[in-house]
Amino acid sequence: MALKGKPRDMNKWREVLLDPNVQFPGESREYRRARNELLEAEAELKRLNEQVAAKRRALPAGGLIREDYVFESAADGSKVRFSELFAPGRDSLVIYNMMFPRWSEDQRAGAPAGKTAELPIVEQPCPSCTSVVDGLEGAAFHVTERTNLVVIAKTSPDRLGTYAQERGWRNLRLLSSRNNTFNRDYHAETSDGVQLAVLNVFSRDKDGIRHHWSSEGTFKRGDTSPLDPVWTIYGILDLTREGRGDSAAYPNLQY
Repeated sequence: MALKGKPRDMNKWREVLLDPNVQFPGESREYRRARNELLEAEAELKRLNEQVAAKRRALPAGGLIREDYVFESAADGSKVRFSELFAPGRDSLVIYNMMFPRWSEDQRAGAPAGKTAELPIVEQPCPSCTSVVDGLEGAAFHVTERTNLVVIAKTSPDRLGTYAQERGWRNLRLLSSRNNTFNRDYHAETSDGVQLAVLNVFSRDKDGIRHHWSSEGTFKRGDTSPLDPVWTIYGILDLTREGRGDSAAYPNLQY
């Protein structure tokens, strides 16, 4: 990582932050008591998250990739090999498989305008995946200083590139997997050809490129909550009194 400026003195910053007696205007004793109990639970959750993250980092070496998959760039249609997705000095690769086309039974609204809106609804992108990629677009500027990040879809590079322009995705590397078996091999596509939203992480070492981790909790739970680490909207909604609510019709491409 290229360092510009000087790093913060985190010990001094910690001194600025620490205040064990924080209270807020108008709060009752009942509120403070319940909030302190919740603070303890939040601290325990933080410890558990750190333990899980450490176990994730410490996973044994995964399987070597079967082949050097060839993708098509949404930017210009050029061929890109899997091995070329690793920038010099960055040996991890995070891939988000978005559902484009969407699940055929998804009746949420389609794109509101542009060439994507002209496609049949079953050939349009998934609204949920779109919201994930919207968030990744904003993070990509920072993330790609530390690791490699790619979004892959089964649709054609032309359609993916057009949608990227319509959504304002400029920082992400977007690739079409229409001519390879990557999606099927790494569980982002069912045997019936249904596209699935999946995160996969790969690592590169002296022996080659290996699979490191996947959001396979999706297949244990039957929902997409394992994507929460990269799905900003639900982290925000979970902070509210109303919570994340019914996700059957949310998020959407039109409100």
